[in-house]
Amino acid sequence: MTVRTSHILLVFSAFLAGLVIFLGVILFTTHYQGTGLGPSAIGGRFKLIDENGKPITDQDMKGRPFLVFFGYRHCPDICPTTLFEMSEVMRALGNDADRIGALFITVDPERDTPAGMKDYLSSFDPHLRGATGDSKAIDAVEKAYRVYAKKVPTDNGDYSMDHTALVYLMDKQGRFVAPFKLNRKPEDAAADLRRYL
Repeated sequence: MTVRTSHILLVFSAFLAGLVIFLGVILFTTHYQGTGLGPSAIGGRFKLIDENGKPITDQDMKGRPFLVFFGYRHCPDICPTTLFEMSEVMRALGNDADRIGALFITVDPERDTPAGMKDYLSSFDPHLRGATGDSKAIDAVEKAYRVYAKKVPTDNGDYSMDHTALVYLMDKQGRFVAPFKLNRKPEDAAADLRRYL
């Protein structure tokens, strides 16, 4: 198997894993919407470290709607694309961007230090905050958000991460609303977000 074929298979399997998890979250939230369990079933308390090396918790995010995306800095395609799209939505919000939060939580705490996250996020909208922590803290927040993340060894002795590629929309109280759709015009996504202000 060539390196290119191996890379294509890796990207395809990551896409399929993300798709399966995305559909699972949709089914899960649809099933529980009528019972009142949906909002509390995804999300919850966390205590991490932001890109400036300062503590960041779920309480810091409350009081305004916010988006949460799980990924990692060495991600070749899905993560930078999603963060770019989130940045475009924040830009389209104009002054309202100050009233909405956006959080990028790593699934690769081994490599994603606060300094590394800060450097990485400098390429995106300044409203995007980064969060990392030790493995235990990251495992806990992944469990709270029902995120799938798995280390996948690569041919060169390095590794990539298979992970959920879903953007979570949380309300002002930190309750899960729905997966947030980015594959539309930034202005349309921004108008959707303004409904939760």
